[in-house]
Formats: sequence, C-alpha cells, structure tokens
Amino acid sequence: MKKGIVRNIIAVIIGAMLGGLINMGIIMVGSYVIPSPTGVDLTTTEGLQAAKGLLEPIHFIFPFLAHAIGTLVGALLTVIVGKNRRLMLAMIIGFFFLIGGIAAVFMIPAPTWFVILDLALAYIPFAWLAYKIRKKF
Repeated sequence: MKKGIVRNIIAVIIGAMLGGLINMGIIMVGSYVIPSPTGVDLTTTEGLQAAKGLLEPIHFIFPFLAHAIGTLVGALLTVIVGKNRRLMLAMIIGFFFLIGGIAAVFMIPAPTWFVILDLALAYIPFAWLAYKIRKKF
C-alpha cells in the first residue's frame, strides 16, 4: 500500500514538471510561429501590458495550446506512472495547472473571452482526456 502512495506522489511530481516544461516549450515555439506585433516585447509583464490592445485572437492560439497540451501530457504521464486512483491523479494535475492559469489571469493581461475559454477548457477537460486515453490503452 505504501509503495503505491509513494509511486503516486512521484507520478504527480514528474507529471507536473513535464507538463510545465511542455507548456513553456510551446509558448517559446509559438513566439516564432506567430510573431508579436511590431515593436512589442511579449517577454515581460510590462510588454504584455503595453501590447494589450494590439494582440489579436491569433496571438492566443499558442498560449491555449500550451496550457491544454501541457496539462494533457503532464496528466497522461501521471496516470501512466501512477499505481492506482488514476482519475484522481489526473485531476490533481488538472487542478494544479488550473491554479496556475488562475494566477496568470491576475498577472498577464488577456481578453475576457480568452480567460473564460482557457480556464474552462484547457485544464480539467484535458486532464480528464489524459485519464480516458490511459484507460483506453
């Protein structure tokens, strides 16, 4: 029993770390695929504040993908490595990333439509999808 608990804890830690790395990687790639508006630096909070009115919906594609895919990969790894209670493990990762998303809402300016879309669809649903993928295979 105790080995299962330790394995689940390790699975959550590894899943959260890998999901975070995937998230950051997609954000970095996104800045090359969809360039920021001319003269705007999106690497700082101040730059994001200054660019608030210049960003178009296309600029929010990679942030959404980063959040959704980071959560999916992190939760999938967690449920693969975890010993039991896989739905709970996936939801832990989903809630962990959701808390990060909620914190980002207060730090990074984004339009209301994106905040609602991101918080509603990128975290818990993709964690649940990871659980379903693991269950199927």
